[in-house]
Amino acid sequence: MLGIGKKLIAEFIGTFALILIGAGSIAAGADLTGIALAHGLTITIMALALGPISGGHFNPAVSFALFVMRKINSRYLLAYWGVQLLGALTASLLLMAVAGSKMQLVHQGIPALDASVSVFGGLLLEFITTFFLMLTITAVAMRQSHTMAGLFIGLTITIDILLAGPLTGAAMNPARWFGPALASLNFSNFWIYWVGPLAGAAAGGTLGMWLYDLKEKEERSS
Repeated sequence: MLGIGKKLIAEFIGTFALILIGAGSIAAGADLTGIALAHGLTITIMALALGPISGGHFNPAVSFALFVMRKINSRYLLAYWGVQLLGALTASLLLMAVAGSKMQLVHQGIPALDASVSVFGGLLLEFITTFFLMLTITAVAMRQSHTMAGLFIGLTITIDILLAGPLTGAAMNPARWFGPALASLNFSNFWIYWVGPLAGAAAGGTLGMWLYDLKEKEERSS
């Protein structure tokens, strides 16, 4: 069994890549489709490359859902959270160092609510988009063990950003908010980007497991 150290290195790298390329694409002037693909393709590549080592969470909400589902213990949860947040912060600081002026123009790429979106609406969108993400992870990666699960997870992130990117930033990931927020010392609506993804991931994972358990029970009884 791989030691936790190797898993933590993988989680750091995956989360670092997500924030570096995701937030970096915003600073580079990509349009919504480009930003969505930057995030989605990064997760696809990192999940396929590093998923066999750490499980490919790269997201505190995903780790939290797996903890709720009793797939990891509290020791792993806290360790994963630590390196995921550190990876996000390291990427944000690197972007500030190499592209400071561009990053300032886009507020470090921090997810934020559009003026047309209420606090409750933002919370609901972050819940729903993360729900879709974790449902896909549970169904495709965990229950079907699909060899290309990383691709479908990345595509889910892509479509979620196409929907919610202009409205909430479509973080779906507390680390995606945390790195840019801490780097810029901007903590506006911080709870939305923690509560929404954590609750959405827990709900999506739990429902996905229940549906597949029910499906298997029906197949055994038929």
